[in-house]
Amino acid sequence: MPRHWGHSSEEYVKQAIENVEAELQTHDRRLCGRFSTPMTSNYRPELDYTPFLSDEAATYYMELISILRWIVELGRMDIMVDVSLLSSYTMQPRRGHLDQVFHVFGYLKHNKRVTLMFDASRVEWNEASFAKHDWTDFYHGVKEKIPPNAPPPRGEPVQINCFIDADHAGNCITRRSQTGILVFLNRSPIIWFSKAQNTVETSTFGSEFTALRIATELLESLRYKLWMLGVPLEGPVNAFCDNSSVVLNSTQPASTLKKKHNAIAYHKVREAIPSNMMRLAWVHSSKNLADMLTKPLPSPTLHALCEKVLYLLKEKEIEIVSQ
Repeated sequence: MPRHWGHSSEEYVKQAIENVEAELQTHDRRLCGRFSTPMTSNYRPELDYTPFLSDEAATYYMELISILRWIVELGRMDIMVDVSLLSSYTMQPRRGHLDQVFHVFGYLKHNKRVTLMFDASRVEWNEASFAKHDWTDFYHGVKEKIPPNAPPPRGEPVQINCFIDADHAGNCITRRSQTGILVFLNRSPIIWFSKAQNTVETSTFGSEFTALRIATELLESLRYKLWMLGVPLEGPVNAFCDNSSVVLNSTQPASTLKKKHNAIAYHKVREAIPSNMMRLAWVHSSKNLADMLTKPLPSPTLHALCEKVLYLLKEKEIEIVSQ
């Protein structure tokens, strides 16, 4: 029998909305409209040149961002990238930024009945999607770092699945890319990550490789933690990326890197594959669940991806996409 659990932030979201509406009423304003996306279409916070907020309003802005961040932690990854982008302006927010925060709350007001689903069943991946090669001549003797003092594993082995994506040069001012990572244990989402990259990458290839390197380090840490908790792991991580060039360079031993500044990310990712810590396959962009963590998406695309992870009570039952 399949095992499912649900986790809802509905009550917390409901109370947060009531508090925001109470504050808006003191200024003769209210949350209006049935917003289908967390932020206004085509809005870019870095291009907002409306007046700066007063000190009092800026403090309120930071309070609202803190509430939204907690809502994200409670499972509302459908607003994560929007909150991440708006969080960059907590030190000096503008009027337009505050309006967009209210827009996020307006979206939550009409989309608050959302449940994060945990499914203990495994995903049956197409094994042909994962390339198998002899890496002896390139990374001889490399092995995954398994803690020597880990307790004996108990229970059923768990499967780690990961989706990785990057929005190349998404910031119109700094041209930094946004990394998105979504990690599952079996079919249960446990980590959702959205953050601007620390470097400016000159190509989509570079930004995707940087995102993959960040994911590799995150997955190494997760596997180490699970080993130390005595959780048995089922083989390597099943990782998916929608950039075919990155997948080929990572999984083909004879592939060469032509861009020297990506060499660290290149070797970090490639070494994880022969060590059997991770295996990598290509996935179409429309099925890459991490896409919703890299940039604001149109309503149909956002909701199509969310339905694979979040259960909207008025919608059909979710199902994680498998190759």
